[in-house]
Amino acid sequence: MANDIVVSLSSILPADRIQYSESALAAFQSDGLTAFAVKPLAVVVPHNVDEVVAVVRWCHANGVPFVARGSGTSLSGGSLPHADGIVIALNRLNKILSINYENRVAVVQPGVINSKLTSAVEHAGLYYAPDPSSQQVCTIGGNVAFNSGGAHCLKYGMTSNHILAMRMVLADGELIEVGCSGGEQTGPDILGLMVGSEGLLGIVTEITVRLLPRPESFHTVLAGYATVHEAGEAVGQIIGSGLLPAAIEIMDRLSMQAATAAVGAKYPPNVEAVLIVELDGSQAAVSAERSLLDGLLANSGATEIWVAADANQRASIWKGRKSVFSAVGRLSPDFIVQDGVVARSKLGFALQEIGRLSALSGIRVANVFHAGDGNLHPLILFDGRIPGELERAEHLAGQIVQLCIDLGGSITGEHGVGMEKRQFMPGMFSEESLNCMRRVRLACDPKEIANRDKMFPSAEAPAMQTHGLHPLEAAGIASRM
Repeated sequence: MANDIVVSLSSILPADRIQYSESALAAFQSDGLTAFAVKPLAVVVPHNVDEVVAVVRWCHANGVPFVARGSGTSLSGGSLPHADGIVIALNRLNKILSINYENRVAVVQPGVINSKLTSAVEHAGLYYAPDPSSQQVCTIGGNVAFNSGGAHCLKYGMTSNHILAMRMVLADGELIEVGCSGGEQTGPDILGLMVGSEGLLGIVTEITVRLLPRPESFHTVLAGYATVHEAGEAVGQIIGSGLLPAAIEIMDRLSMQAATAAVGAKYPPNVEAVLIVELDGSQAAVSAERSLLDGLLANSGATEIWVAADANQRASIWKGRKSVFSAVGRLSPDFIVQDGVVARSKLGFALQEIGRLSALSGIRVANVFHAGDGNLHPLILFDGRIPGELERAEHLAGQIVQLCIDLGGSITGEHGVGMEKRQFMPGMFSEESLNCMRRVRLACDPKEIANRDKMFPSAEAPAMQTHGLHPLEAAGIASRM
């Protein structure tokens, strides 16, 4: 079958755009969630929109599933290939098509690297606000697919808050435009439907994004705490005061150790957690907010408070924070990262229970997360070479996801559902809601060839199993809820 597909595709694309050797396919068999691995039948590399349209129309005509992929940084198995399908690699569609400095708008292709857009406009005092930790390698197309956020999403919102319009190819090859580059669309919010749809509704080929003026002033603080719980409680105090920082992040001892080993980041000694808080805006506004923040931190139980004296120290703090996902490789050969969400008021409790579950399982968990909006990022460290350890890690990951549901939160804040968390969708949504989502999917893709088998629950065994054991029961604390 693979040979037939390659021969058929060769009528659409030059031979060097179609990859099917074992070594080439191995490079695309998984994304950032390496616990899943599937080799596709072929990988195609279009160089322009017309070629994307032609390939998608071919897939529709032949009933062949496809997965659109950028840098493959998805942490939920969102760009995992289908064994009977192809991967459409969009890395060559990587041009910034236009920049309107006066209106603060840029038009980009999906393969543009997130950080490179800011690099292209920073000379004009502008930047692109969404800043995932992987922004040095992740693509804006992938950010759109999963509605990525980043450390500064507390104040500036998710990718959806910065997308004005898109061109996209539906699963039958139809090219459509949604949104309005002027930002004042009327009628149903189709743009909002498409952002975060995880590639199930089509492939984005052109994106109009909003640019922001770079803040005039920054105030970045790193505070150390004796416990992670105290750091979590400090977040509630800061938000409860009415202050809206640009970012509030927490790192625990394990994540600090990883960042120190990887990039030489420095942290206060003898602390179990650090809280990173950043204010930005006009000098007058930051000065006024700084007084309030300093008082809050002084009364929050922080054992040490470090203030970034200049841009270099600020960059060093953020370098340590944004290195953690890759840096944990210094501590463990494998890891699974979750991104469940809980209310800020329940952060302290959630962190305590993650610690308890970690101790019961015998598997270490490093915690680093967007504390301002309660978006947890527990990194579950394991060694896949040890028989049974992957399954134990998946079990723990499933318990953490279920914990977030039980606390009234969400199974995902920005990484998406993908393959990893689809079995937990019924815990979040009623059957009526899931059926509504399916009808929307089928309206756009009747053959279900776009990113098949993602997001919706299946009859297959779930990737992460709780083995029928409620996580709070496993922890022996269900009676305290």
